[in-house]
Amino acid sequence: MHKTILKLAGVYNVIWGSFVVLFPHLMFDWAGMERPNYLELWQCVGMIVGVYGVGYWIAASDPIKHFPIVLVGFLGKIFGPIGFAQALWTGKFSLGFGINILFNDLIWWIPFFLILKEKWRRDRTFLQ
Repeated sequence: MHKTILKLAGVYNVIWGSFVVLFPHLMFDWAGMERPNYLELWQCVGMIVGVYGVGYWIAASDPIKHFPIVLVGFLGKIFGPIGFAQALWTGKFSLGFGINILFNDLIWWIPFFLILKEKWRRDRTFLQ
């Protein structure tokens, strides 16, 4: 199951990242937000997400061996919503923009956590 989850995460991230690079204004338009002055920064986010997708696909070959990729992804999926909450609180992002957080972060918390938990259970050398 871990391999399938990481392959799904890989495909999703490459598709989403490509979408943001190719159509950077659409997420802001859909969320009813003003387009930022520097869409290139948003395109960089798309590029990073797409590269993570490649990493997840590679990690799918052996999720326990490649757990550092999963760990880094998991941390990003924790910190992303924190940053979104801060931007929402200050009025810089609309609630509608949160659809990104739902699909890019929240739905992956449990599967990524379970992969990391399995690594911990197997050899308790999690960070060594």
